[in-house]
Amino acid sequence: ATPIVFQQGPHALWKSLASDGKWCGEVINHRKNGEQYHEWLTITVVKNHEHQITNYVGVFADITEVKRSQNRLYELVNHDPLTGLPNRRLINELLEHAIKRAEREERQIAILFIDLDRFKAINDSLGHPVGDKLLFEVSRRIKQSIRESDVVGRLGGDEFIVMMDNLNDIEDAANKARSILHALQSEFLIDTKDLFISASIGISMYPNDGKDVDSIIKAADIAMYQVKNMGKNNFCYYTKKHSADVLERFNLENQLRRALDRQQFEVYYQPQVSLQTGKIIGAEALVRWNHPEYGVVSPAKFIPLAEETGIILQIGEWVLTQAALRAKEWVRPNNSLKRIAVNVSGIQIMQSNFADTVYGVLIHTDCTPSMLELEITESTVMQNTEHVISTFDRIKSLGVRLAIDDFGTGYSSLSNLKRLPLDKLKIDRSFVRDLPDDLDDAAIASAIYAMAHSLGFSVIAEGVETIEQEQFLKQMGCVEAQGYLYSKPVTAEEFLTLIQHNKEDEGSYHVS
Repeated sequence: ATPIVFQQGPHALWKSLASDGKWCGEVINHRKNGEQYHEWLTITVVKNHEHQITNYVGVFADITEVKRSQNRLYELVNHDPLTGLPNRRLINELLEHAIKRAEREERQIAILFIDLDRFKAINDSLGHPVGDKLLFEVSRRIKQSIRESDVVGRLGGDEFIVMMDNLNDIEDAANKARSILHALQSEFLIDTKDLFISASIGISMYPNDGKDVDSIIKAADIAMYQVKNMGKNNFCYYTKKHSADVLERFNLENQLRRALDRQQFEVYYQPQVSLQTGKIIGAEALVRWNHPEYGVVSPAKFIPLAEETGIILQIGEWVLTQAALRAKEWVRPNNSLKRIAVNVSGIQIMQSNFADTVYGVLIHTDCTPSMLELEITESTVMQNTEHVISTFDRIKSLGVRLAIDDFGTGYSSLSNLKRLPLDKLKIDRSFVRDLPDDLDDAAIASAIYAMAHSLGFSVIAEGVETIEQEQFLKQMGCVEAQGYLYSKPVTAEEFLTLIQHNKEDEGSYHVS
């Protein structure tokens, strides 16, 4: 067969042979069976005594395997092995070319920085093989959501990026972000499990938000974190204010990482009162951060950051240990205190070894298990029912009490509640706030109590602030309450004083 290079007529090959008497290069040829292969061909001119060309001598080497290795190396260097998408290196290269084009043509480029919400919890609880399959399916849905001219890549972990360099309007980027969020809404079936995942998307624009690769990607990354702070599962455009917010967040995160070592955390305790005897029968442990510069930092500000960064695992274990030590010290036959409740983050629960952590705390503190009560939010149960049931079963076998916090704010199914080894439901403060005047809240609170009673769970109401609320709850049948009517959260020393006074006083306990 005649190599294609010889069939192309006038060519650099002929010029090289004419001027240098030699040519070498890579050509595609065909084997006898029709299969294509790559060869490295060297052609040399043969002349007679009169310097006339009489022949051409060609020597070739089959470099098909070399080419395959080169292509494979290119793939490894430039593409993510899991999803096959361009990796960070190739994305940077493509974006650099796109910026040069956009600069010449005075066009805009949009960067969509996509970070999956709660992916770490899925990865930690169900394992990396499941996490990898989920990432692959997510990459497929993102690819299906974008235009043919757009580029999608994976930066690493659960971070993806979309580059749009053919924009007609800035709103095109927002429309694409909506398409991606919509595509991720449906459940993912991975190894017979239905998994749900959402994403936070930050959008930056060239040239407004950055003139080079690093700055424009960083701007989109900052915008993405703003979405995380606003509740996730959404998108937003970058603004300069976001940079200031992210800088504050970065500083707070660094200080949060050192706060535990510097003993800046303190556990406060809010009394839980029996509505039958008026005595303090329990307490909820609530962590506070005593920052040397900012004062007491609100848990609403640092707990979400601790969960997002994983620092909550160390903080949560420390709080549980402190509560166990206090329970061992305070729960005595001569007072009415029976237990201390501790909030447990969904991130802690999604650890495959959380039950081992609880066991370790009990052994370390020598605390009687029934003196501790762990509270988990209803939303965590909804999102990871099977894992929560398995973890709760192990914890319950240790003798620790279990409760659902903020009950009524989610949509737990009755069948799932029956499967959980619970001791208590806590009526969310949002249903207590307007009692007894709001008839809807009154009906909801009564329904929660009736359901809990039928399942054999005790009930506690949180956020009780008035005598009228207390009276309504007592008439309803609720036997425990917690709120500012009795006491705000106080330090360990102040709580010990409350227990002493409560032991000496007769009748109902209210804050003075």
